[in-house]
Amino acid sequence: MACHHVKVLRSRILTQFAQSSVLSGSKPSYQVKKSLPFQPCLLQSTNNIQPEQSGLILGVYEPETENDDMELSEAAEHINISQSGRLLELLKISGGNLKAGKARVYHGIDEKYTSIAVVGLGKKSAGFNELEGLKDCKENVRTAVAAGVRALKDVNCIRVRVDPCGDAQAAAEGAFLSAFKYDELKSNSKQKPQMDLSLWINTGSNDHSHWITGRTYAKSQNFARKLMEMPANKLTPSVYGEMVSEKLVDACSSDPSKLTVRAHQQDWIERHEMGAFLSVAKGSSEPPLFLEVSYNGGASSEKPIVLVGKGITFDSGGISIKPSQGMDLMRADMGGAANVAGALWAALTLQLPVNVVGLVPLCENMPSGVANKPGDVVTAMNGKTIQVDNTDAEGRLILADAICYACRTYQPEVLIDLATLTGAIDVALGSGATGVFSNNNNLSKALGACGVETGDRLWRMPLFHHFSKQVTESQLADLNNIGKYARSGGACTAAAFLHEFVTCPLWAHLDIAGVMQNKDEVPYLGKGMSGRPVRTLVEFMRRHATP
Repeated sequence: MACHHVKVLRSRILTQFAQSSVLSGSKPSYQVKKSLPFQPCLLQSTNNIQPEQSGLILGVYEPETENDDMELSEAAEHINISQSGRLLELLKISGGNLKAGKARVYHGIDEKYTSIAVVGLGKKSAGFNELEGLKDCKENVRTAVAAGVRALKDVNCIRVRVDPCGDAQAAAEGAFLSAFKYDELKSNSKQKPQMDLSLWINTGSNDHSHWITGRTYAKSQNFARKLMEMPANKLTPSVYGEMVSEKLVDACSSDPSKLTVRAHQQDWIERHEMGAFLSVAKGSSEPPLFLEVSYNGGASSEKPIVLVGKGITFDSGGISIKPSQGMDLMRADMGGAANVAGALWAALTLQLPVNVVGLVPLCENMPSGVANKPGDVVTAMNGKTIQVDNTDAEGRLILADAICYACRTYQPEVLIDLATLTGAIDVALGSGATGVFSNNNNLSKALGACGVETGDRLWRMPLFHHFSKQVTESQLADLNNIGKYARSGGACTAAAFLHEFVTCPLWAHLDIAGVMQNKDEVPYLGKGMSGRPVRTLVEFMRRHATP
């Protein structure tokens, strides 16, 4: 495998990838051009906030009982004392107790801030909610701070300080996730200003550290959201490779030797006999790409965590074409690839002491004269033949080859694949949780615990032999890509299909189709592509690095 070492400049992306390019520390060997800027909210270290268009978010707890009074957070109490009790007085005369997740905006209380949003944190005694599988104490902070950000945005506040509200990481997550926007393709007059979010200054060093961690978690998810929102003609397989490579190299600029990015083109894919992947890619005029990223943050003797992401940058369904209604949403059928990119960026930014590999097969699924036809038989990298009875079940085909490559090349400590794979998981779980299938109970439990921490839940689904039989009893080949009973247990048969290519003892498949977009279910995410469950992946890697 011949690779050329190149360095991606901070403010640019590559116009094209050389064959089997490796991005690391040397100078680029071809032209570069300006990229579409990734503009997350900025964390300002300065203490000099100007009064015009500036805001402050403060928290207040609900009374524990009917006989109790509301309780101000430490930051809110500080402001209240500095203003001779005026803040508490205004709260009492403007409606009294503030319910969890609600916000009230006051003007002219403090000369440093044009507006102050007071947000309801719920009860101070809130903790783990066993029935919901959530830490209410964290979710209350995320939701409350997000409400404050939205309220201050409505009154045109640009620079906003945020009360840590007892959990600076959760506060940062709620702030930056709620401030996300994707409007860079609109004219300048229609673009909204980017909010400048920072931590309230009178806090301890631990708060600052936790704020930075939360900011990184949120920005990793926002990066995934941006990739998922981009139109398919703007985010082709090659552009994904360019954007993600630049982003990761930039994040690893302090020690570029820890990062290797290889962009493998079609000839490499053919040499590795990834017939299932190529069978999907051949229907489109856009060439496929197989992105391979290695971050060596841990000891060289440690086996890596391997993340595999489905990278269908547009899914028409192929010959088994989808209905036109809602087909525009299939620009986000690369949600698994977006999750892998966001998680890798967070691992680099947090400098996690862990080895992580990201593998992303990228292509479009389009109908054409050379596209897969129902009934075709293709051969995967491991030699298994697959009868393709539905060309719209293409994600499992490209993942099959990527999983084979992961197991054969890396013998991973843990293998996790992510894909917007089935509508069936949306029917089963909706947007309430990501469906997780695993061949290991401990791995499933560990991932679930991370979802409790981040508020982005996972729910284990069955990987019974009952479903394996449905995909292995095929008329023409070793496997069938939809199984004998296509409409029954679709998410489970898809997972069983992938399981046929796994040789790793610790494997989990995350079906994220149900959580692909957010309407109003998660209050700190706006309407649009969600980027879920990136933060849960990051939490898993962080716990794996420091058990």
